[in-house]
Amino acid sequence: MSVKALPSRQARDLSTARTASLTQGLVEFVKYAILLLLSFSFLLPFYWMVSSALKNDSQIYTVPPVWIPSPAFWENFWNAWHVLDFNRMAYNTVFKYGIPSTIGTVLSSALVAYGFARLKWPGRDFCFAICLATMMIPFQVRLVPLFIIFKNWGWVGTYLPLTIPAYFGNAFFIFMLRQFFRTIPMELSDAGKIDGANEFQILFRIILPLVKPALAVVALFSFMNAWNDYLGPLIYVNQEQQWTLALGISRMASAMGEHGGVLNAYPYLMAASAIVTLPIFFAFFFAQRSFIEGISMSGLKG
Repeated sequence: MSVKALPSRQARDLSTARTASLTQGLVEFVKYAILLLLSFSFLLPFYWMVSSALKNDSQIYTVPPVWIPSPAFWENFWNAWHVLDFNRMAYNTVFKYGIPSTIGTVLSSALVAYGFARLKWPGRDFCFAICLATMMIPFQVRLVPLFIIFKNWGWVGTYLPLTIPAYFGNAFFIFMLRQFFRTIPMELSDAGKIDGANEFQILFRIILPLVKPALAVVALFSFMNAWNDYLGPLIYVNQEQQWTLALGISRMASAMGEHGGVLNAYPYLMAASAIVTLPIFFAFFFAQRSFIEGISMSGLKG
């Protein structure tokens, strides 16, 4: 090989490296551009809701639309929150529905998932398949039989039909926690048994402290389901003092449409909706690390 061929080859290698670097940079730019576009499309409805809450009727129905309210009516949030007794509805949603159902879902799903993932007993896989099969039964199919059962038990008009079923596990959360439990080495359980711990002590003292991200995901999902649930309270809660936030917003929209007209309803409706949306938004924002870790780790093993 001649000496003159070396600079030529180095030049070609350098050119190839530059081309690969430019291609990789272009791919990264396109990827992040698409991600930014998708993020903007997801945030746009939320921005429109908040901006509409700061407008008056003339700004809302202006064509072309007004994206930045001028002037901004911040009092719409206060007025909208006091059109109905949303403080009581928030209390009902959090303390009478959300927290009890979340605690029940986390505890029951963790117990059942532990039995499917860490214990060996006859028919375990068959029972787990039946548990997963229940996810294929839609809520509409179970609606009438459950209502009849709860009505015969005298539970209609209370929060019991909304909270008690949570203490019998959720098939989706059982599956997710089972996948997470299977990523934990069995040696930890064996070490606990050597020290004289029973299965409940192993679960609560060894396993659950190691699966906090997965438990956080279950708790967040369960609370979000209770926070956003409209059909359940609509069916089983029949007194105004028991309403949840979802029922309150629906009633607010219909009442303003009847008495004040649609023009007066829209800013207040958007203001109340923004207030109700913010807690879930911030909860997900601050818990996103545990949320992402729980989702990703729960699918490592099949």
